[in-house]
Amino acid sequence: MLLFLISPQYLLPPSCCFSFFSCPSPFPLLTFPLSGGFSETYAALCDYNGIGCKEEVQWDVDTIYHSQDNREFNLLDFSHLDSRDLAVMVASMAYNTWFTKLYCKDMRIGSEVLEQVLHTVSKSSSLEELTLENAGLKSDFPQKMATALSENPASVIHSLNLAHNPLDTQGTGASEALYYLLIDTFFSLSGVVSLSQALCSSDDYTNSLLHLDLSKNPGILSGEDNMYLFLAQTNCLVHLDLSGTDCTVDLLFGALLRGCCADLSYLNLSKNCFSHRKVRETLPVFRQFFSSAFSLTHVNLSSMKLPLDTLRALFLGLSSNPHITDLHLDISGCELRSAGAGVLQELFPRVACIGTLDISDNGLDGDLLGVIPAFSRHPSLKHLLLGKNFNIKGRVLHEILQKLVQLVQDEECALQSLSLADSRLRSRGTVMVNALGSNACLRKVDLSGNSLEDAGAKMLSKLWIFNDSSIIPFSLSLYSNFTLQYMPIPLSDVTQAYRSAPEKIDQALTKVGYLGVVCLISISHMFSQKQALRLHQGLVTSTAEQVMERLCVRVHQQVCVLRGSEEGKELQAARQVLKEARNSRALYPSLCELVHVLSVDGPVRQKLDFLAGELTKAADKELQVIVDSMVSLCRELCPMSSSAAERLNPPLSSISERVSIPRSTIRTALMERAAQDINRALEEVKLSVVSYLTNSIVDQILQELYTTHKALVLTHTHYLSLSGSQSLDLAENYANVSTTDTIAIKKRSARTRRIRPVSTRLSKLT
Repeated sequence: MLLFLISPQYLLPPSCCFSFFSCPSPFPLLTFPLSGGFSETYAALCDYNGIGCKEEVQWDVDTIYHSQDNREFNLLDFSHLDSRDLAVMVASMAYNTWFTKLYCKDMRIGSEVLEQVLHTVSKSSSLEELTLENAGLKSDFPQKMATALSENPASVIHSLNLAHNPLDTQGTGASEALYYLLIDTFFSLSGVVSLSQALCSSDDYTNSLLHLDLSKNPGILSGEDNMYLFLAQTNCLVHLDLSGTDCTVDLLFGALLRGCCADLSYLNLSKNCFSHRKVRETLPVFRQFFSSAFSLTHVNLSSMKLPLDTLRALFLGLSSNPHITDLHLDISGCELRSAGAGVLQELFPRVACIGTLDISDNGLDGDLLGVIPAFSRHPSLKHLLLGKNFNIKGRVLHEILQKLVQLVQDEECALQSLSLADSRLRSRGTVMVNALGSNACLRKVDLSGNSLEDAGAKMLSKLWIFNDSSIIPFSLSLYSNFTLQYMPIPLSDVTQAYRSAPEKIDQALTKVGYLGVVCLISISHMFSQKQALRLHQGLVTSTAEQVMERLCVRVHQQVCVLRGSEEGKELQAARQVLKEARNSRALYPSLCELVHVLSVDGPVRQKLDFLAGELTKAADKELQVIVDSMVSLCRELCPMSSSAAERLNPPLSSISERVSIPRSTIRTALMERAAQDINRALEEVKLSVVSYLTNSIVDQILQELYTTHKALVLTHTHYLSLSGSQSLDLAENYANVSTTDTIAIKKRSARTRRIRPVSTRLSKLT
């Protein structure tokens, strides 16, 4: 017998366990069908604790969560329910193997729910991530969490987010908790001292802590030496965020060089400061770290005054680092100005490892004339952010924008995205907009916050086929653009235009919104067979499976009771129908797999492949006829020049032999576009046939189970009646109760589609 061990407040009674597992059974069919049996456990806990079971919770888990293979249980989905309801739901996760994450953000949760969170942490062997961000946790929560973790030797938790909770982690609580996880929260000064001492107290932390985020805690590292001591030890940190902690950046890099070069990938030190008196002493260490780091992918040094020598050391270090590629470097808001522009111009072309560079809001202004050429033909730079650097007017601004135009129109330019956001370019910005017409590389452009107004919208409309006014041509023109993949809707311009022409703007925004629908349709085309299977199980077959399980339990009980009697036709039929019921569980996925295997290289694909060759021949023939006719017309209208053209190499008459459509073009059109539409229609038909076959066979199995159970009950009644008249009443009562129970189960239609129950949220409003 499988026994559920829940905390005393939400303990499952033995009778409830018995209702699921009343006797030993060799049938895999009797396992919970969906989401690790969450719905059944939840219903049992509600029943035992006298709480109304919310069917909407079961529906959401068995359909939405299950069909999308979503392993993160989000309490925000059920924020409209009472605290006791949430507590039971969390308690249901203690022995559930489906969910690996529990998430709650910006929602205050009561002590009742937190008690069950701690219980789940102390018992679960599948929970990996726990997020309780801004959840109103008390200061003693870390100690309780550490205790819960210490009680669970099978815990697999590797990430805990307690951000935006006023915790003060002191003493052994923090020390024990950090052995398992990251604490990302608000710390007092005494709290971070305890945290630092805990980190330095054992080598276990240097071998297990991967992610440390102490951001947005001003002042906590202004004089703290223990944290630097921990970072100086050889450790396995991958993610380090000390932004806004008032740490002394140049002193920190000595510790990072000694302990964090091997694995550190993400480093955020923004909104901190350099010690200008010691900066020259620490420059070699600063440069050596960036030349020695093996795994860096993201470095954020924004919103601090970056000394010129430090910027130079940064670029020199990165330029000599052979280990890293595609680095995201954010040095925005660092007050680089003219001196920094000179360093960028001189050293940036040597740094081949930077893939994303953010130098926005640095007061570069007119110095961009020299900086922009440094980005030209850079081998790895894909994303460039230059906004808030254009506090200039007139001829200089025009020259800078022309430099940008040359940059994005260069055939060897590797840029994929460009941001000039919040630069107040106004009408001058149309120069940049116009350059997009011959852009061959950019996929994302951000021109928000530039007050382009109607002039910019008209230029956009000219670029994308249409020519009218304001947002309307902008929306229409997007239909014909095949290069640009992202551009934010200009909401400020939309708001202004809406006042004068609300109906037209509504129409335009509807068409812009339609693009999102098109994207959704494209995504739905990629809807996997596995997801279709899950959706089918969640919406249709789960009801039939649950009915079948209960009938199988009843039939198996009767088989167990009659096991010692003579082997008759009833028992043989019962064993056969139980076997088919077990096999039916694999019926739907097996049919889907068969469909997939037979469709990989089926007749449709073979025919399309053959048609690609035939269409290529037909297209070449059509081109030949047209080109020959065009050459003949040239000879008729300009005979002398045409005759002279025949002496060229190659001659004019041979042009038809050299013109053709690549076979790959037609094959792509057929195999990727036409084939998608055909396959989509085929998949719909195949899925409907699979569902029909599955449902038909399941219906028959249910009928057989019902008939078999009734026959076994009558046989059992017959044996009981043979024992004497005293047992006759008992036998009749047993037969009536058991048969009635089976009929009640059978009445739950196998074909019933599981419509979502009315939400408690709506019932409260009525």
